[in-house]
Amino acid sequence: MKRMLLPALFITAGLLSTSVYASVDVKADSSSIEAKLPEKKRDILHHYLSPKEVYDIKKTEGNKVLFVDIRTPYEIQFVGYTDMIDGNVPYITYDYSDWDDKKKTYKRQFNSGFVGQVEDLMKKTGINYGKNTKIILMCRSGDRSAKATDLMAKNGYTNVWSAWQGFEGDKAKSGENKGQRVVNGWKNAGLPWTYKMDKNKAAFVF
Repeated sequence: MKRMLLPALFITAGLLSTSVYASVDVKADSSSIEAKLPEKKRDILHHYLSPKEVYDIKKTEGNKVLFVDIRTPYEIQFVGYTDMIDGNVPYITYDYSDWDDKKKTYKRQFNSGFVGQVEDLMKKTGINYGKNTKIILMCRSGDRSAKATDLMAKNGYTNVWSAWQGFEGDKAKSGENKGQRVVNGWKNAGLPWTYKMDKNKAAFVF
């Protein structure tokens, strides 16, 4: 039974393998990265991957790695995404009937079905389902992916990795591009992406 209750809801997932990068090396690198990360990008598993690492792992290991884009379907549609993902499972959605005066945006809602939807995606893709399944989560800039990694960890998943730069990357703090997401991230790394969505990686529920 589908657990997805959100309209135009994409599902995204990506599996990660240990054969390309020895786990001890990745963890060592993650430790050095974590020391430089703001608290909102840190996760309790201390698992972090750069865009290039995600690309290389997914390119080499393919269906042994569950690569999930956890942004909203609207972000994917209008900002673009990489077709290397296995599906889209939004970590949050927006309530377009309610306004957040403080943040000057529509109010955000947590997707309470997130873990179950990731599990459904694992089954759909035929990945070897288990609590040690290697999963990569990517959002816009690494904040949501850290929170989502924590959530998966609290539900017993031990091999979840946050793409800490996200798809769009961080905002420039100075210069002519101040406030724009031009610092890092999947798109700024020159990795493949597109505006053309793959219906097979999306689930529409009405």
